[in-house]
Amino acid sequence: MFSKSKINEPSPKPADAGAPKTETKMTEALKPAAASGAAEFKATAPKAKPPASTLSPDLHVTGNLKTTGDIQVEGTVEGDIRAHLLTIGEGATIKGEVIADDVVINGRIVGRVRGLKVRLTSTARVEGDIIHKTIAIESGAHFEGSVQRQDDPLNGKAKGATPTTAAAAPASAVK
Repeated sequence: MFSKSKINEPSPKPADAGAPKTETKMTEALKPAAASGAAEFKATAPKAKPPASTLSPDLHVTGNLKTTGDIQVEGTVEGDIRAHLLTIGEGATIKGEVIADDVVINGRIVGRVRGLKVRLTSTARVEGDIIHKTIAIESGAHFEGSVQRQDDPLNGKAKGATPTTAAAAPASAVK
């Protein structure tokens, strides 16, 4: 009986205790890795918004630009631009249509401007129509064209398809 209890007790306990300890160690070893992987994934998923793409002053682009991000133009663009936030630098020139949620104009645009928020600073030079939801024009800004308020100026292009095409033709002919 003494020997039976010693044999029965130690045998099941080390086997039972050993197996769960090994499983527990392995499970615990995997859990932190999985948890840290999940934490890392969560940390990288809501990344901060990248900085605006910048077109340098010495860059001349012929063609259309389209992004869901932000663009800062310091050079020359002959073509249409569509972006979330578009900033036109003081020395920049755009010949074409501009469509953006926010448009900040410090330089020159020859063509139509469409934006939810359009801001012409004191150094702005705009030759073309502006279709906006809200607009701000600083003292000193130069503007030749018409201004029209629309609740949804970004999607209003279908309404005025013919005038848009007509306005784009002279802008491209000025090139």
